Amino acid sequence: MEPLRVRPPRCFLLVLLAIALCQGYTLRGPVSWVISPGDVVEDADMSEEEEVAPALLADSAGLWKQAYPSTEVLGDGSETPADLVKRKDENMAQFSSRLFSYKMEKGKKKPTSSGGSRNSPPPHQETARTARYIAHYSDWGFLSTISTQDEIKGLPFGNIFSVSDGPAENSTGVIYFYVTPMDNTVSDLRSNPFVSLTFSEAEADFCRQMVYDPEDPRCARLTLTGRMVEVAPEELAFAKDAMFSRHPVMAKWPLGHKWFFMKLELIQVWLQNWFGGTSLISVEDYFKATPF
Repeated sequence: MEPLRVRPPRCFLLVLLAIALCQGYTLRGPVSWVISPGDVVEDADMSEEEEVAPALLADSAGLWKQAYPSTEVLGDGSETPADLVKRKDENMAQFSSRLFSYKMEKGKKKPTSSGGSRNSPPPHQETARTARYIAHYSDWGFLSTISTQDEIKGLPFGNIFSVSDGPAENSTGVIYFYVTPMDNTVSDLRSNPFVSLTFSEAEADFCRQMVYDPEDPRCARLTLTGRMVEVAPEELAFAKDAMFSRHPVMAKWPLGHKWFFMKLELIQVWLQNWFGGTSLISVEDYFKATPF
């Protein structure tokens, strides 16, 4: 008698097939691919990531090149730095203006005493004139004092101030301020009136046009050191004209803050505007020079 053959149910066969298939697959993210069981290595994930990483970096570099092509930054193209600034592409202008953290205003130049537009910086050999040029055409500077704040008492403290050495057509070389007793810097001055005031040519358009970094020696920086004093009554009218003509919004600042005028009495004029070191300009030569 022939033995009876029992066929396993179809569902059981499907289960066995599923188990066999599962042993031949491994899951990587949402994607699966066939491998043999002996090919699974613990470090396989790491090797795959190392292959992917360079591609991601290359994409990031591509984004930088799209935003600011390297040929323009390095100057190996056919255009000069001045030509780069004259581009009509507003998106590029807005991007480059953020590199130095100041707003670029195309076509806006301050008048000189002759009624024309602001000239280019003086030759670097004319150090006194360069110092006066920066002092006159800077609308703000970085003032350093010795702090009286409890947590940093006796340590340097820096603050930004709007300044003016006179109306646009009348440069005096004397730096005026409009300040309030509520400012920490003014509190410092009551204890120690000696300060350093620093300007950078990066505030204007020149360094950007020449593609100079703010720390490049050719992007001039000026530090005036001296003593801060309150403006005398006979000088108040001029100080007011100097500040309000350059910073009109000051006239609307709240009177309750008890604003008053101060100026810097110079002790030292320090300038770096070229390679090979810095220049100490005598106060006499500074005042004899003209920025125009």
